[in-house]
Amino acid sequence: MTRLRGRRTEWAALERLLEAGRAGRGGAVVFEGAPGIGKTALLERLREAATDFRILHAIGVEPERDLAFAALHRLTTPLLGAIGELPEPQRAALRAAFGLSDADAPDPTPVGLAALGLMTRAATARPVLCVVDDAQWLDQASAQAMALVADHARREPIVMVLAARDGGGRDGGRDGGRGGGGEELAALPRSRLDGLPDGDARALLLSRIHAPLDERVRDRIVAEARGNPLALLDVARSGGPADLAGGFAFGGSRIPAEIEERYREPLAALPARTRLLLLVAAADPTGDPELLERATTRLGTGPDDLSPARRAGLFEVGTRARFDHPLLRSVLYRAAPPPDRRAAHRVLAEVSPDAVRRAWHRGKATVGPDTDVADDLENSAGRARARGGAAAAAAFLELATALTPDPSRRADRALAAARAKRDAGAAEESLELLAVAAAGPADTLRDARVETLRARIAFETRRDDAAYARLLTAARLTAPLDVRLARETLLEAFAAAAFAGRFGPPHRLLEVAAAARALHPSDRLLNAHTTRVIDGYLPAVPLLRPAVRDGQAEQDTVHGIARTLLAGDAAMDLWDHEAGKALADRQVEAARSTGAVTALPMALNLQAVAHVHAGELPEAAARLAEASAVADAIGAPAIVHGELALAAWRGDEQGASALIGSALREGTARGEGRLVTLAEHARTVLLNGLGRYEAALEACRTAHDLDEPGFLPWVVPEFLEAATRAGRRDLAVPALTRFRERVHAVDTDWAVGTGLRARAMLTDDSSAEKLFVEAVERLTAAGLPGHLARARLAYGEWLRREGRRRDSRTELRSAFDALSAMGAEAFAARAARELRATGEQVQGRGAGETGRLTAQELNVARLVTAGATSREVGAQLFLSPRTIDAHLRSIYRKLGITSRRQLRELRL
Repeated sequence: MTRLRGRRTEWAALERLLEAGRAGRGGAVVFEGAPGIGKTALLERLREAATDFRILHAIGVEPERDLAFAALHRLTTPLLGAIGELPEPQRAALRAAFGLSDADAPDPTPVGLAALGLMTRAATARPVLCVVDDAQWLDQASAQAMALVADHARREPIVMVLAARDGGGRDGGRDGGRGGGGEELAALPRSRLDGLPDGDARALLLSRIHAPLDERVRDRIVAEARGNPLALLDVARSGGPADLAGGFAFGGSRIPAEIEERYREPLAALPARTRLLLLVAAADPTGDPELLERATTRLGTGPDDLSPARRAGLFEVGTRARFDHPLLRSVLYRAAPPPDRRAAHRVLAEVSPDAVRRAWHRGKATVGPDTDVADDLENSAGRARARGGAAAAAAFLELATALTPDPSRRADRALAAARAKRDAGAAEESLELLAVAAAGPADTLRDARVETLRARIAFETRRDDAAYARLLTAARLTAPLDVRLARETLLEAFAAAAFAGRFGPPHRLLEVAAAARALHPSDRLLNAHTTRVIDGYLPAVPLLRPAVRDGQAEQDTVHGIARTLLAGDAAMDLWDHEAGKALADRQVEAARSTGAVTALPMALNLQAVAHVHAGELPEAAARLAEASAVADAIGAPAIVHGELALAAWRGDEQGASALIGSALREGTARGEGRLVTLAEHARTVLLNGLGRYEAALEACRTAHDLDEPGFLPWVVPEFLEAATRAGRRDLAVPALTRFRERVHAVDTDWAVGTGLRARAMLTDDSSAEKLFVEAVERLTAAGLPGHLARARLAYGEWLRREGRRRDSRTELRSAFDALSAMGAEAFAARAARELRATGEQVQGRGAGETGRLTAQELNVARLVTAGATSREVGAQLFLSPRTIDAHLRSIYRKLGITSRRQLRELRL
């Protein structure tokens, strides 16, 4: 659901309108605000929340301002099937207005009455919500007709909400607009949207940058955006984390063309001395007014030289020096000639009290090689990293490289800069710096490290078969010189081989494991995976446990894709959900805090998978949205591991099948066997949920036979369920025998409970019940509601087949409620079918109804489930108790229940 920041008052007003509409009384409001202030986001949130309304939607289009009734036609098109039910005068007026007859265009009044008639008829089934965006572009006739509808709406269950640009504010547009649809809508209630509060603005900015940002730079951006969400998003979209460099380097590599165009003429019209001072202000990204004052004095200029910029509305100095838009700095800086930029940095270096900033400005003011300046930059890189993450350190080291005269030191600095660039997600720039490092004087160790980093980047950006060979070669090259680096590279070779999976030669994992064992690895994770490949699963279990504990004990260490993946695989091979989640959580936190965005997508995917196993599907979806945004920002291949698991558990056959098909094609084309295995697993989960067991068995046979590390809790239980329900005991029994050996070795509640469920499903006599009961007990202790619900579902199915309908209903109802609550629609539908087969009606609820609750309804439901009153829920969510009661009525209707007690039984 669309997330709003800082709009509590406006949202409360909309909630009251919706509440009135549900009670049979309508209303209208026009939201006014500057372009980009968040009007459209507010309307999107409204549409998502009004699931019990008939929603009509239209957008004003500027070229159609002179086309009578164009907007009204778009708004009412879904209702035109009922035009024949209108009185003849209204029917004729509407047909003429919409060009459905040859009659002359009528006045807006009868057309408005006709539109009102259509909406009133539609509202007899459910209330109607009319949402109109960009109302400043409405044609006059439509605006008049809508005003008439809005005037009468208060007596009908019709809610009309419009959003209009007012042309004010310092946001992202100076084109103005009539505001509110002109005089035609002037009588409607108005509500002005102002900028976000600073706290919400900061949160919005950082949610889109995905990397640390120097606090003073962050606060300056927020101040210059003046709370306008679009201006903040423009900054985030103008460059990736590496472009922003934590606030030291200039972003703006992708400045929107309309912003550059807007400021080109006003800047060109300024006097030269004014432009010079603005350039100095732009070169200091902190917006420090005292620093600007000192620079002004040093340049021999005065405050009056800034007056033309103030009068033009481009710049002002108060508690901070701020431009009209946060990207105006980048526009101005990019347009300035290089000598002028150096002059600006030179004066800032002379007056800056901050040693780190002073080193940066000295570097930017220097033309040729300078040992002292380069040393200062290198020495400052660590402090820059503390403020702005890996991207800031990379900017300092890259500049130091360019200014270093000594070829050997320049190569070393280029290598250090390349490492930081790679961490910051700038793979191409990292490779360019590696070329500089490789061109330096011969140095065996440095050459080995260069090749190692190249191999790592190849793995992270392509994940193809060639990456494995480069990593193994790099590890062998490095082993005589740096054993620690060689071990880490071998871990990455393990990961590359795991990604290649079935598409790599059969000996590949053995090859890298043999190379690792030859190094006598002290790294526990490397040693555990080496043993897993060479000696097998059971001998590896005692080594996997300390390897996972090591990962849990680490606090701030950031790992790349390889170690994160292999640590997650180790936790999965141990059936240790809590350890896997803790590892993912720590990696996400460490990557965010240090700006190592390259590591984020994999860590977020593992975090999402943990949420899927815990039955927390909305939380998984949120992590995956961020992972996708980060991968897109750094130009890395998307990691869809979590998306496949989530889609399979949700059980949307059409959507999941499309995603699975795409993953199979992509994995095959790129030679990424791991992706194919994940897609096969997802297809199996989906088909097991749909009850198509023969197809599910066929989908996962290859994945089961491969027995790849990390897939034990994923593939084997699905294979056993599919084989058992398809009647293939010849496949299920030997698979279960091997599975029980492994369960005994790890002895976790999740593993034991899953093994007991599989044994029960394969047992023909009455002893199956004891196994089912024990499985439910162990999976309850495991705290994994999705897996517990599936055990209850299997138990209920067995009870029904045994003719024990009453007993089966208890288990099936519990399974159905839990699966519905988490949004596992296919499995919930399977439980519903079983319930109906026992003679019980599943009243008013289809599978996954809870998954269709809006985010706000889900919040309300969970708080009520915890025992909160309507007043207490309202205080926590900033809503009135009456609004909470209205939400509860909608929740009861969707879930087919009638009381808070029934809601609490669902355990949302």
